[in-house]
Amino acid sequence: MSPTCSIIIRAFNEENHISRLLDGIRYQNIQDVQLILVDSGSSDNTIRIAQQYGVEIVNIQPQEFTFGRSLNLGLSSALAEFVVFASAHVYPVYPDWLERLLEPFEDEKVAISYGKQRGMETTQFSEHRIFEHWFPDVSTSNQGHPFCNNANAAIRKKLWEQNAYNETLPGLEDLAWARWAHEQGYRIAYVAEAEIIHVHNESWQGISNRYRREGMAFKTIYPQEQFGILDLVTAFISNVKNDLMIARRDKIINKVWKDILGFRWNQFYGTYLGYRQSGPLTWQLKQTFYYPRNGQQIKKNDRGIKPIHYQVLDGKDE
Repeated sequence: MSPTCSIIIRAFNEENHISRLLDGIRYQNIQDVQLILVDSGSSDNTIRIAQQYGVEIVNIQPQEFTFGRSLNLGLSSALAEFVVFASAHVYPVYPDWLERLLEPFEDEKVAISYGKQRGMETTQFSEHRIFEHWFPDVSTSNQGHPFCNNANAAIRKKLWEQNAYNETLPGLEDLAWARWAHEQGYRIAYVAEAEIIHVHNESWQGISNRYRREGMAFKTIYPQEQFGILDLVTAFISNVKNDLMIARRDKIINKVWKDILGFRWNQFYGTYLGYRQSGPLTWQLKQTFYYPRNGQQIKKNDRGIKPIHYQVLDGKDE
């Protein structure tokens, strides 16, 4: 008998975070799950930790890694009809995370379900604003555009068998697949109640690289789109202005204004570079992107369900 769902976790040197995700999965109302870790060459204790939780390990060589290829490898080992994707540096807030994420599939026309993402105390101020923009507090069962995010999502495996993830894109493989599903007449559901915390502790260079690879991918998916110098300047100024206004409202502007400037510049300058450099994903670019050298107040829980209490890691910055 197949499990209720298979959960695919992509990881590279995630020993500081993966235990919390796996603990959160143990707390879920749904327990008959298959856990698959797609590891792209971790040199720390990621694999050892995952094995302690009974996770199946799928290895991918760093030279072969793309987000799409790692998902395709994981999906090849998935036994369930529904496959959940979770980044190794996220963790669920509530014990009904899986339950709520899978609910939309009661509608046969739903191809993808994705959930809310929020940051934590160490998350950049502007990143909080991005989470709030793309992951609102209201769910929708039939989204009108192909956005989704594979840090916290689920799909029907039978549809993946018709159209695998694009292995040549440096990022946004989720957007490309959602666009295909949308064009086939399938629905994309957003579930605000399926909430996770997404830990991003990136350097300025890391932020620039993330948006650079996504810019490359977006230009490949939508070759007619442009993001030139004027777009860079306009986006930077308008987003900084809005962030500063919210920070002033929250009375923390003196604390965060420098970080707002740094984040938004690296976000949009990285995007600009990505649009200019769309093309083959070389090993040199893979090393740069994947293997680096090293406006609202937080809502109170009003769902009528207690959040998961992470005993081991609560109170520690990640």
